[in-house]
Order: sequence, then C-alpha cells, then structure tokens
Amino acid sequence: MVDRPAPARTARPWRLAAAPLLAPVLRWLVAVHSVPADQPWRDRCPDCGTPLPKLGSPAGRCATCRRRLGAPPWLVEAATAAAAALVVVTAVAGSWPAAAIVALAGWAAVAVALTFVDLAVHRLPDRLTLPAAGWVLGWLAVAAAITGEGGAWLRALIAAAGCGLGFALISLLLGARGYGLGDAKLAPSAAALLGWLGWGAVLAGLFLAFLASGLVALALLAARRVRWRDSLPFGPFLVAGTLAALAWVSLSGTTS
Repeated sequence: MVDRPAPARTARPWRLAAAPLLAPVLRWLVAVHSVPADQPWRDRCPDCGTPLPKLGSPAGRCATCRRRLGAPPWLVEAATAAAAALVVVTAVAGSWPAAAIVALAGWAAVAVALTFVDLAVHRLPDRLTLPAAGWVLGWLAVAAAITGEGGAWLRALIAAAGCGLGFALISLLLGARGYGLGDAKLAPSAAALLGWLGWGAVLAGLFLAFLASGLVALALLAARRVRWRDSLPFGPFLVAGTLAALAWVSLSGTTS
C-alpha cells in the first residue's frame, strides 16, 4: 500500500443539488427498460396506452390509470441522492481529475437506472451497459492524457477486460446458476473505475459486492423468500460495492 497525498477537502455541496434534477430522467429510463427480455421497450402504459412522459414522476404511476410504472415511489430519487453523495465523497477525497469525475458521475447515474431495472426484471440492457463502458474508458483516457497518468488508465483497461471476461466465463460455464451476461457487460465499466484507483480498489469493490450478495441471499433464504435454486440479480450489488469501495479507498488515501 502506498500513501496518497492528502487532498484539499473543499467539498461543494451544490453538486448534490443536481441529483433531484437527474432523478426524473433516470426514473423514465427505469420505466422504459423494466420489461422482460422477449418484449419491446415500453413507450406507453400497458393498461391504458397512455404514452410515457419523457420525465418520470416521483410517484412512478401512469397519469391516466395510476398503474405503477417502473420503480416504487421516491426510491429512484433516494438512490440518486445517495449515489451523488458517494460520487462527491470519492471525487473530493481522492482528488480526481475533472475528466475522471465526469466518467464516475455518468457511470453512477446509469448505474442507478440499471439497479432498478435488474431488480424488476433481472436484466441489464445492452443499450445502457455498453455505452457506460465506452463512456468510462473514454473519459478515463482523457484524464490520463491530461494528467499523464497513463499507468492508471492501462490498469483500468486491464481491470475492465479481466472482470468482463471473468464474469462472462462464469456465465457461460454455469448458465443460470452463475451470473448473467448483463453482469459481464456491466463489470468492465465498474472495474475500470476501481482500477483507476488501484488493484486494491478492484479487490475491495468485488469483495463488497460478493459479500453483500451472499448476506442478502442468506437473509432471504432464512426468511423463506427464495429457494436455494433461485438466483438473485447481481447488478445492484456490483453497483453498491463499486461506489462504496471507491469512496472508502478515496477516503483512506491509499492505493495498491
């Protein structure tokens, strides 16, 4: 472990104010994509046919028939605020360059939407996961070019490729008992952000994700809410583990 220089702790609370402005867009993304894999993306209420508004209401219901569409009321807004707080902590405590902050903030926003989609229908849509990977790697490349941290970007790229291939291999070998291919497509963007900080951050993020997944699975089994052969969506745990590890490693001021 190598000590990192103490950053200037100049938190800017106004950044958190952007979270409520972004939440309606994320709620709309959740409503559009929360459909089974064999169905087209939703553009209207399935009960009354009312077109979905371009910005989702915190109530999460159709304006005409009041059917719930997407995530439960206010949960997307709460998750967006929590993710924004972790992004601010990570960026400020870790003294991230501006381009890397753009990579992290954009990924966190998409990750919130992916979390609720995965919880609802156990899928992580390609048209969200793949652009997220390109977004993160692209902006980290810009950050490396500006700051001269080419080693950090190379480490992020190796972490992204390794985690993506690892999850894909498990999915192909174990099928329904393993992880979905959607997890394999979300893993590269998460691993790239962790890899930007160091290999210790990658290990911490994966450890927290697996630990949380295991604990929740045991709790649900004990409560008889799931059976041994049931599978849980892993995307939410990967998102939570990544954000928690980024904040933790940045606050600790160490990388490896």
